[in-house]
Amino acid sequence: MSNSPLVNYTKISPNKTKNRNHAIDTITIHCVVGQVSVETLGNIFQTKQASSNYGIGLDGRVGMYVEEKDRSWCSSNAANDHRAITIECASDMKEPYAIKPVVYNKLLDLVTDICKRNGIKKLVWSTSKSDRVNHKNGCNMTCHRDYANKSCPGTYIYDREGQIAAEVNRRLNGDTPQPTPTPGGTCEVEVQVLKPNVTTGECVKTAQRLLKELGFKDQYGSVLKIDGDYGSRSVYAMKNFQKSKGLAVDGWCGPDTWNRLLNG
Repeated sequence: MSNSPLVNYTKISPNKTKNRNHAIDTITIHCVVGQVSVETLGNIFQTKQASSNYGIGLDGRVGMYVEEKDRSWCSSNAANDHRAITIECASDMKEPYAIKPVVYNKLLDLVTDICKRNGIKKLVWSTSKSDRVNHKNGCNMTCHRDYANKSCPGTYIYDREGQIAAEVNRRLNGDTPQPTPTPGGTCEVEVQVLKPNVTTGECVKTAQRLLKELGFKDQYGSVLKIDGDYGSRSVYAMKNFQKSKGLAVDGWCGPDTWNRLLNG
């Protein structure tokens, strides 16, 4: 059994059950309730008695925390998680728990890849909980809320499960992926404001990684280091990015800069 080639980061969680007892035939999408990186999610799954097979960070990168051959502890139901691939998506911290367009688009790519590799010919979504938990009428998409008193995956993802199934099925049928419009408008970015020469940590690493991928370098023409230090080198690159997007060139990375940075 293989794992997704889309994975950018791996940190296997000890919180899992080795060797699932059912063939993979189901997809269960979750919301993290936090605009977090794949690294942060990986750290959470090292200590919290929970895990998922995959996670998509706020920048669209994919993390793997439980290999597909094993069962994650994700949906409050062992039977579901033995047959499902579980995916956590970085989201806002309040209803509707919106996800960024970059996360939504990577979710489509990841689910398509999972289906192709595991022989899932068609995704079927139902608004009926009974259909979902009993896999009636071919239904093979479930939710955390089906098994526990949770809002997960949140209204935002839940209302788009049918749309996700339709687009994945287009791709499984060999059709060209459709350019995906921003689903439901622009999401509010609930991430840390980066202050020049002050902020450090995971959000800085995410910004550095995005700037590096977009080709922005420091004042010496060097590629940015992903070190979590928002010092003069990173601030220089950020100012050049802001200038290229017509933003205020102050080096502060607030909501407007984050929105443009996350969407290229």
